[in-house]
Amino acid sequence: MTRFANNIKTAVFLGALFAIILGIGAIFGQQGLLIAFLLGGVMNVVAYFYSDKIALASMRAQEVDEATAPDLHTMVGRLAANADLPMPRVYICPHQSPNAFATGRNPKNAAVAVTQGALRLLSYEELEGVMAHELAHVKNRDTLISCVAATIAGVINYIAWMAFWFGGSGRDGHPAAALLLVIFGPIAAGLIQMAISRSREFVADADGAAIAGSPDGLIGALRKLDSVSRGVPLENEMPTQNHMFIVEPFNGMGRSLAKLFSTHPPTEDRIAKLEALR
Repeated sequence: MTRFANNIKTAVFLGALFAIILGIGAIFGQQGLLIAFLLGGVMNVVAYFYSDKIALASMRAQEVDEATAPDLHTMVGRLAANADLPMPRVYICPHQSPNAFATGRNPKNAAVAVTQGALRLLSYEELEGVMAHELAHVKNRDTLISCVAATIAGVINYIAWMAFWFGGSGRDGHPAAALLLVIFGPIAAGLIQMAISRSREFVADADGAAIAGSPDGLIGALRKLDSVSRGVPLENEMPTQNHMFIVEPFNGMGRSLAKLFSTHPPTEDRIAKLEALR
């Protein structure tokens, strides 16, 4: 049921995003609509097949194996077996901010990544909880819609930028509409992140605890990650990917504004639900 529901959710979400792109293009007439249609279609295909590579490249992730990171690789392999999943590719990102994410359109093409900061910060049990959480996202097929959302949100921002610089010029230009699109772009990206149900994090937390065999490691990891990441901003070249991480990367916004556009439930709520599983 989870796989079917997520497939339907993905189709509806892609359709809605495609409609937004077409709507932006339609403001600038038939030619704009055609360009938006072609760009949206191409990016939907790109998002489906290549968004995992884009996400990993933007984080400068390096693949590791049993020779280069034996403890991490063995841990992920054991947890994947617990979850009845194929062995995913394992990556380490050279960032000091502690965090982790999973990507890939399906379990056969999945990858899990963790930052250097998280490897230094977390104990073995805590890292195990984090990796189990990411594998739960893979098992629940959350990773596809996360990758697609990141890619298409970036496209919407790009179209808004292009509309501002080129759409408002000439006889048929709409400078006011173009200006509105520049404002709409970042807001749309935030709404897209919010559209990915925050409840998926609660499900991944619970399933991750089951995969790891205990919620204790993840509880400790969430406490540390939430606290330390606030003081060490993540150098992410694509902030539209923020919803992919286990804790939302700190981005310098005020707390009230950050909560308004938060892609994750409050960490204290996640911890409370995990503690109830003990």
